[in-house]
Amino acid sequence: MATLILLSLTLLCVSRGQAQNPPQGQTTCDAPEHRQFDFWIGTWDVFDTQGRKVGENTIRSTMRGCVIHESWNGGGVLGESFNIFDRTRGMWQQTWVDSNGTLLLLAGRIEAGAMILKGETLGREGSTVAHRIRWSVVDGDTDQVRQVWEQSRDDGETWNTVFYGLYRRR
Repeated sequence: MATLILLSLTLLCVSRGQAQNPPQGQTTCDAPEHRQFDFWIGTWDVFDTQGRKVGENTIRSTMRGCVIHESWNGGGVLGESFNIFDRTRGMWQQTWVDSNGTLLLLAGRIEAGAMILKGETLGREGSTVAHRIRWSVVDGDTDQVRQVWEQSRDDGETWNTVFYGLYRRR
């Protein structure tokens, strides 16, 4: 049910982002910006900094190439994200949900060859927690992607890594 609700919300966001007509000769998601996160598409084994396998992730292009859908399984957590380039804002949007009840709404763009998405949540005590997640190809090898998720509880003065994943294509 939660996946259906999330999918409905994602479709609503997609349809709103399509309110503008694409340039002549292009279908809705043909622009190069819509391909910026394609390096993440694939079936992956994910390892931590010690080389231990921590999960499996399947990333696929869906909805005529307009959405990148992630399916995570690792550490006892199931999770999914929907990622889309929102041309009305000129940035990427990710909605992440998982079996722990986590919801992350992130937005960002390609910076120095890496996808960097940022967002905020409320901590247990009501304080703001900033999130910054970076995905990048490792040393030009498209069969390896590094993901680093960091959090800050002091307005970005200091950052702590909460997840490090080295993706290796199966």
